[in-house]
Amino acid sequence: MSQPPKYETKGMPFRKLGASGLRVPLLSLGGWLTLGGSVKGDPVKEIIQTAFENGINMFDTAEAYAKGESELEMGRVIKELGYRRTDLVITTKIFWGLRDGPNDSGLSRKHIIEGTQESLERLQMTYVDVLFAHRYDNTVPMEEIVRAFNYVIEKGWAFYWGTSEWSAEEIEEAHHVATRLNLIAPIAEQLQHNMFHRERPEKEYAPLYKKYGYGTTVWSPLASGLLTGKYNDGIPKDSRFAREAMFKGREAQLKTEKGLAEIAKVKELTKIAESLDSTPTALALAWLAKNPNTSTIILGVTSAAQLVQNFEALKILPKITDDHMAQIEKILANKPEAAPTYGRPILDVYGRL
Repeated sequence: MSQPPKYETKGMPFRKLGASGLRVPLLSLGGWLTLGGSVKGDPVKEIIQTAFENGINMFDTAEAYAKGESELEMGRVIKELGYRRTDLVITTKIFWGLRDGPNDSGLSRKHIIEGTQESLERLQMTYVDVLFAHRYDNTVPMEEIVRAFNYVIEKGWAFYWGTSEWSAEEIEEAHHVATRLNLIAPIAEQLQHNMFHRERPEKEYAPLYKKYGYGTTVWSPLASGLLTGKYNDGIPKDSRFAREAMFKGREAQLKTEKGLAEIAKVKELTKIAESLDSTPTALALAWLAKNPNTSTIILGVTSAAQLVQNFEALKILPKITDDHMAQIEKILANKPEAAPTYGRPILDVYGRL
C-alpha cells in the first residue's frame, strides 16, 4: 500500500488560530465561487495539489458554496490525492442549507447538527477542524446556538467552532453564554478584511482581540480582485465581475466617485509594489499579513497559476518596512479611528508603550 504524500511547510509561516492551540498557515485556500462553482473537475485537483505542495494545508468551504458542490469537489479531490487527514486543517460553515424547509437553514440546534452531518457526508470526512456559524441567527436563543456547537464538538464532528460576519456584540454574548454554562466559546471570526474594508476588523473587533485573543480567517483579501489592478481600465470579460451574477452592476459602481477613487488608489499602490519588484496583489496580501490579528488569509483562485502568483506575498513580506506601511496608509486614507485614550499613552497590540 502506497504511503500518503508527505506534507512539508515549504517555508509557509504558521500562526495560532486565536487563543486556541490550532496552528494555521498564513495563506489558506477557500472554495467560495470557485471550487465546485466556476472551477470543477481536474482543475480543482490541480489547485489543491499546488496549494498542498507549497505549504498550504488549510482548506475552507461551506454548505452553501455552489449549493454543496464545493464540499463535494473538495472532499473528492482530497480523497483522490490520498492526503493524510491529520496533515490538513479543514473548515466549513453552517447556516444556509440546501433545501427550502423551515428548518433547513439558520442556527437552530436541528440545522446545526443535521447540517454538519450532511457537510461531513459531502466532504467524505468524519470531522472538520473548525465549524463556523456562517451568519448570526437572531431568531434562535444564543444558549441554543452555543449548546448545539458544543454538542457537535463533543461528538467529535468538529474540534473548534467559530463565527462569520457576526457583530462584536454577538460574539461577546456567545462568550458570556459559554462562560456561564462552562462550555466552549468560539475561537475565531471569518471576516471580510482588505485595504478598502477596515472598520469592522480593525475597530469593532479590536476589543475581542485583546480580551479573548480572537482569531481571524480573512475572506475577500483582494476586494474581489479590485486590489489586483485588473479593473483599472474596465471589467475584463473573463473576470469575476463579468462572470458572477452577484457582481452584476459592479461596472456602474466602479464609475461612481467612490469607485474611481478606489481605482486611483490601486494605481498609486501599484507604484509601491513595483518599487518592491512585486505586484499590487502581493502587496495587498502582505499588508494584511503584517497585521498581527490576521491568523490566516483565505485565497480564492480559478487556476493553479493564479495561486502560485499569490505566493509572491510571502517573498515581499519581510521587505515591507514601517515606511512602506506609512506610504500605504497615506494613499488609503481610511484607517479607522482608534478608541480615545483621553491623554493616556497609546500602547501597541502587545500592550507595550
